[in-house]
Amino acid sequence: MKIACVGGGPAGLYFSILMRRQDPSHDITVYERNPAGSTYGWGVTYWGDLLHELHAGDPESTRAIRASSVRWSDGVAHIDDRTTRHHGDEGYGIGRRRLLDLLAERAQSLGVRLEFGHEIAGEAELPEADLVVAADGVRSAVRERHAGHFGTEVAFGRNKYLWLGTTKVFDSFTFAFVETPHGWIWCYAYGFSRDASTCVVECSPRTWTGLGLDRAGEAEGLALLEELFAQLLDGHRLIGRAHSGGTDPGGSIRWRNFPTLTNRTWSRGNLVLLGDAAHTTHYSIGAGTTLALQDAIALAAALRGAEQGVPQLAPALAAYEKERKSALLSVQSAARLSAQWYENLPRYIHLPPHRMFALLGQRHSPLLPYVPPQLYYRIDRAAEQLQALRRLKRWLGTRLARTLHAKRV
Repeated sequence: MKIACVGGGPAGLYFSILMRRQDPSHDITVYERNPAGSTYGWGVTYWGDLLHELHAGDPESTRAIRASSVRWSDGVAHIDDRTTRHHGDEGYGIGRRRLLDLLAERAQSLGVRLEFGHEIAGEAELPEADLVVAADGVRSAVRERHAGHFGTEVAFGRNKYLWLGTTKVFDSFTFAFVETPHGWIWCYAYGFSRDASTCVVECSPRTWTGLGLDRAGEAEGLALLEELFAQLLDGHRLIGRAHSGGTDPGGSIRWRNFPTLTNRTWSRGNLVLLGDAAHTTHYSIGAGTTLALQDAIALAAALRGAEQGVPQLAPALAAYEKERKSALLSVQSAARLSAQWYENLPRYIHLPPHRMFALLGQRHSPLLPYVPPQLYYRIDRAAEQLQALRRLKRWLGTRLARTLHAKRV
């Protein structure tokens, strides 16, 4: 097949790698609007299970990704001057630019053509291809040309957030919650290299405007955040939006409301959506890159029997969509509940730190918003000892999740 992939992010690059490994005769071109070596963003996170999936698809790139990643196994929460630690599953961080460089090098070594600095503003600008993969992100220009067909919907979260970097290197996945006269502000921080970390800052709209962050320029805003998180940063600086290893020259740091994007259908003829172009999940569950790569794995697998020609595409694309939508149900529910937990932070923040951190880990539970936090904590601890209570808690959570999903549909 002749394949045109719009977007040189993790999903598009890994899909091209898998397709060339399945059949080296595939003619694949990846179109990326940014120049080579240029990317926005800091580090991304993933968990150990993803490495097993990637290794099955392409051992060579997986070894390179693992070698370039940093690891942690603890979670730490700082709540003003109180600290609590939780020992959990092993997580990984890798610089987004490093990840893209590794995937791009591997794709080129397999014969994939990469056209950097080539923006596709719409489907009409694409060359002739048997398959067009829209992997150009949440604001996909290719998808937007047919938004009505795809049934694209976007719902914005209430809180404001800001994606930053820092020279402080964290050896654990770290949360910091700081109380101000205008409410709480907090961050999630994790290392992704030997000399840098990602730091995502979040707060309610009331806190954002009360602190003057809605009016602050980049230098002023970063200085205020450095002051608020001084204890966490230990003298290190925060850095604005990353671009080619530097900072955004714009006049203000870019606060956003997180967009949760869904699509009723993921394909139209020979055009198919991949990664953030198809769906997004809240950054607080750290699954965006993982889901994009899993999309690529599923799409390549669905197409394995469709190489004979375009007429075979329709059932393959339908199978891909069915599989991924099913897999996403629990993740999207967890992401929605996680976002709501942070939007209702005052409900939990005044608990003893170890209890608050325990409920932070339970924020994906559909029961938690409906049970008083102290009571939920006691039930959860008891459920660890009593199998019958554990089964009841799981049954109630599943039943409630299905009820809430049915109401949304």
